Amino acid sequence: MAISFSPSALFTTTAAAAATTTTTATPPLNKPHLPIRSTTKLQLPNLTTTAITLAAATIIATSTIPPSIAAESYTTYYGTAASAANYGGYGGNSDKKASAEYIYDIPEGWKERLVSKVEKGTNGTDSEFYNPKKRTEKEYLTFLGGLRQLAPKEVVLNNLALSDVNLQDLIASADSVTSEETKDEKGQVYYVYEVDSAAAHSLISVTCAKNKLYAHFVMAPAAEWKKDQETLKHIHESFKTIG
Repeated sequence: MAISFSPSALFTTTAAAAATTTTTATPPLNKPHLPIRSTTKLQLPNLTTTAITLAAATIIATSTIPPSIAAESYTTYYGTAASAANYGGYGGNSDKKASAEYIYDIPEGWKERLVSKVEKGTNGTDSEFYNPKKRTEKEYLTFLGGLRQLAPKEVVLNNLALSDVNLQDLIASADSVTSEETKDEKGQVYYVYEVDSAAAHSLISVTCAKNKLYAHFVMAPAAEWKKDQETLKHIHESFKTIG
């Protein structure tokens, strides 16, 4: 709400009387004659309204969110965890959403790395996405069939590292490794790991469903983790099994 006020008159209108004398006084030299007659009022700006307008403009400018920290957009990936023989839909349902066994979010702009049949058959990698601007910032999922329930947390992490050289190196150089057990709304158990080292940071979520073990990984160099951890935590927490 604008607040206005009427400034008091700053100038006085004075009627100067003409002197009818025979002598004329000479004005002092150090006091120059200034006209004081005014027929128009001086219009001053409304200082209060101007101040409020400037303050509002400042608030709007400083509260604008820079593009670099604006809300991230995501799409949902539907993973099938199909065997190498059925990779790409051959011998099975090619509609991923209809046959999906798990989902996770992908940040806008991230690219998919196509997983080969050989890679799927050897270490169980089912899907992978990466940040094209920072290629070592990525998320991926591996699975292993024939498992009905999770082993103890330490055993599971060590077994995952056996088939993932990068995870082995990260654990070997880690400053800290934490783990916890959580449950979703259906009571399904998830193991959550956080591995932190001077070089990189990783968040891992592991669960069992449909006689399979699913492990979702989010990895980033330490410097990128500090910048993008909100996004990386989001995609880590978005993983769950479905169907």
